[in-house]
Amino acid sequence: MSKKGNVTGQVCAIPFRRSKGKIKFCLITSLRKKRWIFPKGIIDSGETYVETALKESYEEAGLHGKILKPVLGHFNDNKWNMALRIKVVLMEVESCDERWPEAEGRERRWVSPQEALEMLERKKLRTFLSQAWEILQSENSDSATCP
Repeated sequence: MSKKGNVTGQVCAIPFRRSKGKIKFCLITSLRKKRWIFPKGIIDSGETYVETALKESYEEAGLHGKILKPVLGHFNDNKWNMALRIKVVLMEVESCDERWPEAEGRERRWVSPQEALEMLERKKLRTFLSQAWEILQSENSDSATCP
């Protein structure tokens, strides 16, 4: 685990795709509380935050793509009796698997930015989603082939 003092590093990917000029975000359910979230995980020793973001997005949601720069920001959280420092990145999704490692325990849903804002319970995630949406509205592309 990547640690700085008593703080464990995590990365949260905000996955998106563009289709017919519209931006959609991918939300997944958490394993225990079934809240709508984005893929996230601990940055293991020897892994970069980009590698972790791509790995967690695949394992938790069956997503494949690329991490865009720059990093959107950071936030702090506490879980498992640990202090966590979470780096937030934007992920452009290029394809999706119909089956993925955590498919049995998680639901995946592609939604509009407005729907995502309503579904996300955590204010910090809504703030980063709004930031991502603002950035993406200024760009123009048509990618991702996902159900």
